[in-house]
Amino acid sequence: MECTVSWTGATGARSGMGFLAETGSGHTLMMDGAPDAAKPENGGQNLAPRPMETVLAGTGGCTAYDVVLILKRGRHDVRGCSVKLSSERAETDPKVFTKIHMHFTVSGKGIPAAAVERAIAMSHDKYCSASIMLGKTAEITTSFELVEL
Repeated sequence: MECTVSWTGATGARSGMGFLAETGSGHTLMMDGAPDAAKPENGGQNLAPRPMETVLAGTGGCTAYDVVLILKRGRHDVRGCSVKLSSERAETDPKVFTKIHMHFTVSGKGIPAAAVERAIAMSHDKYCSASIMLGKTAEITTSFELVEL
């Protein structure tokens, strides 16, 4: 897996803390820092997600992918899956994630709650590389709701 991240403020009249990531699969992702009123040259322009927000979003994508795939492989009629992540970070550098809560909303027809609980546990304990990696510094908790369609 490869990715090249380039500072967008390195050229041009506007400085700032914007970055363009180009992934090995041929996609691009913008990232930007938060504006800094005290030192504008050190802050971003709030034009894109923060880098740590993309880490959190990627973790949500990784675990949701697992949950959907596990439910589909179990021949469950899954029709929707979203996960809302809320986090806390350390107050001092490095400001790693210290707590992450993942709340899944799974919709479908006739899916047993036990199957959803199992899929989330399997993702959390075995398959989701991102959440397992973040679990080295953060306490990760999960919850879910099941919506019958």
